Amino acid sequence: MVGKVYPVMRPESHTLARRRGRPGHSLDSLLAVAVDAFIERGFEATSMDELAGRLGVTKSAIYHHVPRKDELLRLALDRALDGLFAVVREPGAVTGPAIDRLEHVVRGSVRVLTSELPFVTLLLRVRGNSDVERAALERRREFDRVVTGLVRLAATEGSVRDDVPPGVVARLLFGTVNSLTEWYRPDGRLSAEAVADAVIATAFSGLRTT
Repeated sequence: MVGKVYPVMRPESHTLARRRGRPGHSLDSLLAVAVDAFIERGFEATSMDELAGRLGVTKSAIYHHVPRKDELLRLALDRALDGLFAVVREPGAVTGPAIDRLEHVVRGSVRVLTSELPFVTLLLRVRGNSDVERAALERRREFDRVVTGLVRLAATEGSVRDDVPPGVVARLLFGTVNSLTEWYRPDGRLSAEAVADAVIATAFSGLRTT
């Protein structure tokens, strides 16, 4: 995800539990509140007391779902990363000319970003300050290697200009995708599909050899 060959796949990370605590307070709703708080205040500065206050529940209601705060962070980061790795497993990402597969991955990544905007935003702010964050960064590097490998393969096939190193191309592509977290709003005038079309049109017009 960060534009950054080899697909290293891992099983889907832990699926969000379906069990519920009090009515109206599922793990999904807890994660949504936690991610907003982590983005606004930072993970370390956000306490379980604050999360409980934002939800209007006791801390024990939160502990019904997770044993500790960093489990919320892991679940949130995995949600973004699982979405990205699902894209590189889709048929359009593994069959056909490399340039088309690369375009599919970029378009799919925009789809993940726009549908999971808070979770991807949190992922992009990870700096490796804990075991959970370091594991997330390693998965990001795995994704980067997949993208770089596709760029390299497309250059070998002659469909991508070869005067820019594949790693740089990958970083530039996903620098563009990741920048959407700074300005894209789901309730804005641009649909997710329109944004993906714009990214593909501007990025690939300068990338393709024909």
